[in-house]
Amino acid sequence: MSKIFKNFNQQKKKIRKRQKNKQSLIDKKEYFSVFEVVIIVLIAILFGFIIGNVITFTKDRTITTRVPAELEELINTYNNIIDNYYDKKLDKKKLVDAGIKGLINYLDDPYSMYLDQSSSEEFNETINGIYSGIGATVSSEDGKAIIIEMSKNSPAEKAGLKVNDQIIKVGNKNVEKKSLSEITNLVKGKKGTKVKITVRRDGEEINATITRGNIEMKSVTSEIIEQDGQKVGYIVIDTFAANTYKQFKKELKSLESKNINSLMIDVRNNLGGHLNQVSKIMSLFLKKGKVIYQIEEKGKKTYYKDKTAEQRDYKVVILCNGASASASELLLAAFKESYSNAVTVGTKSYGKGTVQKAYELSSGASIKYTTEKWLTPKGNWLNKKGITPDVIVDINEEYKNDPTRENDDQFYAALEEALKTE
Repeated sequence: MSKIFKNFNQQKKKIRKRQKNKQSLIDKKEYFSVFEVVIIVLIAILFGFIIGNVITFTKDRTITTRVPAELEELINTYNNIIDNYYDKKLDKKKLVDAGIKGLINYLDDPYSMYLDQSSSEEFNETINGIYSGIGATVSSEDGKAIIIEMSKNSPAEKAGLKVNDQIIKVGNKNVEKKSLSEITNLVKGKKGTKVKITVRRDGEEINATITRGNIEMKSVTSEIIEQDGQKVGYIVIDTFAANTYKQFKKELKSLESKNINSLMIDVRNNLGGHLNQVSKIMSLFLKKGKVIYQIEEKGKKTYYKDKTAEQRDYKVVILCNGASASASELLLAAFKESYSNAVTVGTKSYGKGTVQKAYELSSGASIKYTTEKWLTPKGNWLNKKGITPDVIVDINEEYKNDPTRENDDQFYAALEEALKTE
């Protein structure tokens, strides 16, 4: 055990070299062994207690290391269980994982959590906006796994798969009775590896061997709505992934090339993501020097302002609802408080005003925990409060039963606001 603590200072030096302060809702990951994370989290809880390397000798000449009582009890408990528990099949990694979960659960914070390997991989894909696979979207139709969409120039498209193909085999496994998640797990894999997929098309079975690649997930879509002699740009943001700003700017430039008069941004059901993506998007609209948001850490506030010369002044209408959270709310607040020509429409937002960091363990699992508060440009903390829109429009029963554009009262209320010229 003393060897662990002798090596700890060396590990701290390596950790310091790898740490970077990049501000986002989910900061850059750092990779540690499971046991290292236990030590690091405990040290954070003990507010920087420095573990000394004072060596003492007992009567039997064994070497021990003086450590905080709290940490000593945890390590002794771990060792006693390993040495004395009756079940020889005890999994040491799972035991440590349970300890980590206990630390996170003690925080009693709904946004601090332990993610197992599968959940961690899914979370990383969503927040990074990239996954390794074949680039085909599959849906269940009458119990059949049907390809409903394919990314342009994706491995699936290049291999000859088509929309409406039914996936019946992955490798040599028949998947006709498997769930979509099971099929997805079989299809996904590391970039450069191959997967054989059999589809049924017009009653004929077709085999395709596909080389997996990195697929960019689309988080931004747009269209133009023409009404009353005006053109209204409409952009939907599903999540704020690491590539959302790039996609947003591309769609915005495309809309503006067609001479839109105003813009609608829809963040309904957008649970959030990277803070810096919102900051970059707002920098396209705000005047230089305008506050985008504030960060409060242990009582100290930092202001994040627009540093770019680019700006806009046309009307922007933002759609929100109770599932618009975190980064989506930052977008709402920045438009409401720092952009003079904005209107928000819908229902009150979720109310999440905290920032998390994520660390990935060597096992593939990860932990994330709250480190900061974010505040609106004017310094308001909306945690558990949310943002009440300027124009309140509840979702009607027709839309709940049949969520189509024709039944979307919130959409049409936002369009009405976008068309106003006064």
